[in-house]
Amino acid sequence: MKPILTAALLLGLLTGCAGDGADPSDPYEATNRAVLEFNTALDDSLLRPAAEAYRENVPAPMRTALRNFLRNLNEPVILANNLLQGRLLDAGHTLMRFYINSTAGALGVFDIATPSGIERRSGDFGQTLHVWGVPDGPFLMLPLFGPTTVRDAVGDGVDALASPVGLVTGATTSAALSQLLGVGRGALGGLDLRAENIETLDALRSESLDFYARLRSVVRQRRDAELGRSSAEGEGLTTLEDPGEAPADAPRP
Repeated sequence: MKPILTAALLLGLLTGCAGDGADPSDPYEATNRAVLEFNTALDDSLLRPAAEAYRENVPAPMRTALRNFLRNLNEPVILANNLLQGRLLDAGHTLMRFYINSTAGALGVFDIATPSGIERRSGDFGQTLHVWGVPDGPFLMLPLFGPTTVRDAVGDGVDALASPVGLVTGATTSAALSQLLGVGRGALGGLDLRAENIETLDALRSESLDFYARLRSVVRQRRDAELGRSSAEGEGLTTLEDPGEAPADAPRP
């Protein structure tokens, strides 16, 4: 409970510190724009080239296997949030998916559940806080992590603490090694996600007169869809299919 109470306190403090701005939900726009410039420069010089090298040198089946494995590791976090939100049917669905992929799917390397009709459910602590009535808070652009809100940033921190990798390594290894393993897992997931979205982000940047405003609108619309809210702004940001990956109807191992 301590991380949850700490997160709730931090949420209240940060929300209370919000200043005035042209957009009431984005009072830190000037700072956010500066952070986006930093993130964009870092992406151009390091992240995008690394993602391109990863996609060019790692075969598509291996990328898919890594993505499946990392997603399967996160299923217990989704399950916990399904329960916290009172979504018992989704919780049972997530538990069944985790069991099938962890056994028949070789620890999640192969996604057996999705072709069987057991698709992945959503569930994160930011979503749980929303269900509990916690407001979004100001829009934030975080270094490296990108666009979010105060509530969702706190939720991401709680989810990271609750990750099975963090719990297991924290109980069996030193704190430094546990943090290193967590960072490594996050870096692999981030690299794979960036490799999936090379063309998406390129198009978003090239077609936007104001990249910051467009990105903010897209992220808000996508999050509203995840939370079951209607949104009048933005277009949905979808992840591109991994180039070279086998079609969905192709035979699976």
